[in-house]
Amino acid sequence: MSKKTPYKKKDSYREQHCNTLLRVLEWSTTKFPYRMATQFVDGGQEYTYKEFKEKTDNLSVRMSRFGIGAGDKVAILSQNMPNYLIAIFGITAFGRVCVPILPDSSEHEVTNILTHSETKAIFISKKMRSKLSRECWDKMTLVIDIETFEFIKKDEEDFRCDGWVKEPQPDELAFIIYTSGTTGNAKGVMLSHRNICHNLGASFKAQPCFKKDRFLSILPIAHTYEMGVSSLYSFYVGACVYFLQKPAAPAVLLPAMKQVKPTIMLSVPLVIEKVIKNSVFPTIRKSRVLSWMEKHMAWLLHFFIGTRLKKIFGGKLRFFGVGGAKMDGAVEQFLKDCKFPYAVGYGLTETSPLVCNVIVTKKKRVGSIGVASWGVDIKLDNQSPETGEGEIVCRGDNVMIGYYKDPARTRTVLDDEGWFHTNDVATMDKDGYYYIKGRLNNTILGPSGENIYPEEIEMVINDMEGVDESLIIERDGKLIALVKFGDDILDWNQEGEDKFFDILESKRKAVLDFVNKHVSKQSKVNDVEVMKDPFEKTATHKIRRFLYKNAKGDDKK
Repeated sequence: MSKKTPYKKKDSYREQHCNTLLRVLEWSTTKFPYRMATQFVDGGQEYTYKEFKEKTDNLSVRMSRFGIGAGDKVAILSQNMPNYLIAIFGITAFGRVCVPILPDSSEHEVTNILTHSETKAIFISKKMRSKLSRECWDKMTLVIDIETFEFIKKDEEDFRCDGWVKEPQPDELAFIIYTSGTTGNAKGVMLSHRNICHNLGASFKAQPCFKKDRFLSILPIAHTYEMGVSSLYSFYVGACVYFLQKPAAPAVLLPAMKQVKPTIMLSVPLVIEKVIKNSVFPTIRKSRVLSWMEKHMAWLLHFFIGTRLKKIFGGKLRFFGVGGAKMDGAVEQFLKDCKFPYAVGYGLTETSPLVCNVIVTKKKRVGSIGVASWGVDIKLDNQSPETGEGEIVCRGDNVMIGYYKDPARTRTVLDDEGWFHTNDVATMDKDGYYYIKGRLNNTILGPSGENIYPEEIEMVINDMEGVDESLIIERDGKLIALVKFGDDILDWNQEGEDKFFDILESKRKAVLDFVNKHVSKQSKVNDVEVMKDPFEKTATHKIRRFLYKNAKGDDKK
């Protein structure tokens, strides 16, 4: 018998058995009781799996005493921390429903979410308390300090010990996750235990992890990408997940990676793109030696920089997941050439999130979101015979229950056969690799009826030196490029000076000339407007397009 057989049997058991978050909790805390489950990078909130289970059980009992039982909605509004995971399991593993709220939500958004979800209790950090309105505070049965688990608001009249809990079933509701995406129209995505646990299994198939792995979390847990492919996934394999106590700025992140030496990290493209475009590429251009190497010994340059990059990330990194938005093609090609262990994934909150993924050890195809994830059926709907383009639709245990209290909207994305319509247009090559073209609701109809995908034009503009980000909009039948340059390119403190306007005009013309040389005839841009401030973005750093449909550049604030 081969040595791998017992592992396969155990893995098969986990896939079949761990179909609720209670069972995931029981699996990890029984199998790895004395291993470290989670902690801050610099220490604090340190829990072994055994201590984590005890804390979770105790927290559930305390909530039950105030009538918060199975089926009740409990929100979490906090920055990342180990106690966030205790709150998640304390809610969901006992039949309650978790409502995680993104920490950058406004007070108005928080109020809407708490009201719409009919939340009865909330875990909240000190930093977020100002976002809890008096109206919401008064409606809560419990307000719990997530840093200490102290009940900072409780009504003694509610102390009646009737918050009955139960073992959740796979198809019962575990989370309501509110997302506005880039459309501005918030919706509560209902995810079951089966949805979340299927994603844990799919994550393992895409990138097997084990008890000795070290996860470093830098994205908000309230987003399904970080929650399902990192924070909760670490429990599925008995690993340890580390959290930062401050925002992941370079001054915080670099020493953290040196200390933790993470093996697993997740990021959005913007993070790695900034490293490569703002640091690596300029360094190569300014160095005569590196520039010569790039032309004559590219393999050596890539080896040298790849080794350096891995060292910056702690030296032990074996999986750097990139998702949430499309990666810049030049950056991805460079990472591939440097043999950096990145892998692209694709998904949505409604799909828990994985739909497609690329495996680190397999040959990567630049620009591709990969192949169908484990257990997910994918096809291209209404596929054009000329271009091969069609909408990605998927079906499987990853697909949500529906939108909370919104059956009409649910019917617009879920058909009678269970296919979820993603609104993303893609093509597929002969080997089953998918390539995103753009969003259906972003598609602009050209003068001859052809489809124009703003995302493709933006990728061209973003490749220009000095451009931070861009957005293509349609105005009066013309394509307009809104462009944000780096602060080192345009100094807005000199806005009133003639020299500033000369530079501004030359940069606008440079973008216009460059993009129109590199796009098709129907995608040519008619005008360029320069943005003063960065674009407003979602949690995964996608631009909130709906805010800029009628935007005017140059003086945009």
